[in-house]
Amino acid sequence: MSAGFLLVLAAAALAALSMPVYALRGGGPDPDVRRKGSTFLLGAGNFFLHWFMWVLSPLERLALGLGVGPDVFNFLGLGLGALSGALIAAGRFELGGVAVVLGGACDVLDGRVARVLGVDSRYGKFIDSTLDRFGEVFALLGFVFALRGFALGPVLAAAALAGSLLVSYARARGETVGVLCKEGLMQRAERLVLLCLACFFDRPVSALLGRRSGFASLWVLGLIAAASLATAAYRTIWIARRLREEEKR
Repeated sequence: MSAGFLLVLAAAALAALSMPVYALRGGGPDPDVRRKGSTFLLGAGNFFLHWFMWVLSPLERLALGLGVGPDVFNFLGLGLGALSGALIAAGRFELGGVAVVLGGACDVLDGRVARVLGVDSRYGKFIDSTLDRFGEVFALLGFVFALRGFALGPVLAAAALAGSLLVSYARARGETVGVLCKEGLMQRAERLVLLCLACFFDRPVSALLGRRSGFASLWVLGLIAAASLATAAYRTIWIARRLREEEKR
């Protein structure tokens, strides 16, 4: 059993121990989660999302107390994204998954800190969403390299990368013409959860199936690719129809 997997098990154990504490003392739902609403896999009523925000709340208070601004978290998240890609490319999937989780935490904290400080701005929204894409690209590029020993490995990883970018592009392009579409099976939150699952469980699941490391990740990346491309196609068609309807009025 690798040191990285032992680290993941230890972190999972601590998380499991904290959940009853949250359930008994943590209190009600997080306002940010309720405000953003539901995605396909992660609903606004999802216990784990509210628990995750509760876990991050001490870090948020610490950052505010130290005067740490949202840009610190933006660029820290970018660095963690680059680190995750390097670790995944080197075959250190578990540590790469930890970097993905920490990068996601930074993504949450930058917005929360910005809102509390009253510095939420167009600049912040732009740099936040753009650097998020960089981080996701780094992680998926890591898989492109790590899975080069499989016939379809780089293809599936590249397809997942292309799908993730097309999902974001369809939404951004729709917004420029006045149509907002956030729906779809595979949004960023779902992609990050699946990437983490691939990183954390690839080795044991692949071994259980009698395959070498990376085999389980092929299926996860294939799912991300198929669902992301389907989501991008859905958004494209949905936005195009709305624009056609507006033109006919």
